[in-house]
Amino acid sequence: MKKIFKKALKIFTVVITISIVVLVVLFYRFSTPKSDKKIEADFLKSNSSIYLRQHQFKDYKYRVLTTKKELDSTLPTVVFVHGSIGSLLDFKTYLKDEDLNKGANLISYDRIGYGINYTGEVKESIAFESDLLADLIKDIPSNNIILVGYSYGGPIALAIKNKVKRIILLAPAVYSKVEPMPWALNLYKWKFTRNLMPKIWQAASKEKLSHKIDLERFENNWSKNKSNIISIHGDEDWIVPYSNSIYLQENIINKQFELVTLKEAGHGLVWSHFKEIKKVLLQQINK
Repeated sequence: MKKIFKKALKIFTVVITISIVVLVVLFYRFSTPKSDKKIEADFLKSNSSIYLRQHQFKDYKYRVLTTKKELDSTLPTVVFVHGSIGSLLDFKTYLKDEDLNKGANLISYDRIGYGINYTGEVKESIAFESDLLADLIKDIPSNNIILVGYSYGGPIALAIKNKVKRIILLAPAVYSKVEPMPWALNLYKWKFTRNLMPKIWQAASKEKLSHKIDLERFENNWSKNKSNIISIHGDEDWIVPYSNSIYLQENIINKQFELVTLKEAGHGLVWSHFKEIKKVLLQQINK
């Protein structure tokens, strides 16, 4: 009986060890920022034109993707701001879409710490991120700009001081009191497991741990935003609870704010509910 138990324990240990190794490899594979060549090859497969450039903000370089070589001044410009974990590729389906490309200039970029430069070195500052975004769009007429902020990208878009054509929030993390702190964050807190995590995951964990305090400096100012705002949120989102958008609804005047609820949608609505989000985007592009 002891021999059987020892053998079973040995097999179990081997299986667990292999599973952990496989998970770590997968984490690294899917979390490592894609090179320019890989991104260009991916878009080329679907006959989509893109242009990748390096932009400078203060002492930092970051990657920007546009779907037009030069912005068409007769069209609105949609700027996508990704969350955490995330990258400019979070909006790949939108960037490839024919209808969206016909109606607007499309821009996506890697936030500092999530791209090929300074990987893992997140700034943990909504103020810094918002200043970078403001610098990125400074040469575009503000009444022609539509900002799309997903998850942690939501407060970055909301913190923009100048009035823009529209701010569209996708499952925005904007209210500190409902910010969940999942058990998985312990994997970052523990030094042994932290070293096994890809830099991108470490960056996301670091940002998560400081985000709640950082939000407290901004959330009382959301009502001062001058732009018209639409928040699209799933009512089954447990990563960034639906109550974030309810908070905005209760604190921003009705004429300025609209809440679009996606029934039974979770936090992955950017991918799972592309058609619904695209519909809202086209409506705003054509206004």
